[in-house]
Amino acid sequence: MSWIVFTYSLPSKSSSPRVTLWRRLRRIGAIALSGVQILPDRDACLEAFQWLAQEVRQAKGEALIMRVEQFEGVSSQSMINRFHEVRREDYTELEAKVTELEMALTALDEASDGPSGPVFDHRAPIREALEKLYKHHADIRQIDFFDCPEQKTVAARLKQLTHALLPPSPTVTIAPQAIANYRQAHWVTRPRPHVDRLACIWLIRRFIHPEAIIRYDKTAKADEIPFDMHQGDFQHQGNLCTFEVMAKTFNLDDARVQTIGEIVHEIDLRDGIYLHPQIVGVEALLRGWRVAGFSDSALETHGIALFEGLYAALV
Repeated sequence: MSWIVFTYSLPSKSSSPRVTLWRRLRRIGAIALSGVQILPDRDACLEAFQWLAQEVRQAKGEALIMRVEQFEGVSSQSMINRFHEVRREDYTELEAKVTELEMALTALDEASDGPSGPVFDHRAPIREALEKLYKHHADIRQIDFFDCPEQKTVAARLKQLTHALLPPSPTVTIAPQAIANYRQAHWVTRPRPHVDRLACIWLIRRFIHPEAIIRYDKTAKADEIPFDMHQGDFQHQGNLCTFEVMAKTFNLDDARVQTIGEIVHEIDLRDGIYLHPQIVGVEALLRGWRVAGFSDSALETHGIALFEGLYAALV
């Protein structure tokens, strides 16, 4: 395994650039070893160091970037463990803040008649704080290059706290279907597809048939399977959006599909159940495409690329 090494020097009187650089190194996830800064050998990491090198030179300093295949006396696993140690500290700090919010929520519930009592409306500050913790978690994940084990524990606690903030949702029963029965299906949905329909199109193309026939119309023909329309099995059911219904129908037991479903759900239904940091960016892109007047085919093409990229990023 190879690494990117960054070493630099600044003029002795450059205290402000020195502090700024130190903060930047922390934000990009670099770790220090024997006076040099290290990141895994990845394109994004190299680019991050290149920008820092440019800033150092602008501050009249010197910077050097090197690619190292092996550190003498330090194994790759030992290096990975060092990254884990730093991220573990980040997750531990974040988990402590989650615990504080859990305690605050418990105190609110005990002061009221329960989650649906008179104090329920006063939970807004807790929700706002929880949104910040989700953003903090996403920031850590971005520099958690080797998937620190504590990440999943913190993510689970964030989700648990999110659900605790909301009243119970009605149970929806979805009849399972075999994907094989839909390989040759012809699909139809309404024109001007937005988030739910675009996500469904991506699901169909990725998990059912990459060349599936999908038509845009307000009514379905007899041999077509409608989705996100006011007919057929694939539409909103209970508090589930169409994408969630399709994912459950085809038993797509994939954590990344579930997360995409939650993102789509929040943009489509706006019921405040999910707080993923990607929601704002995805919604902004979709809004921009509509304002730009993209055709149905262009929306489909861009939508598939968006959700495929999101799926790949949610590792």
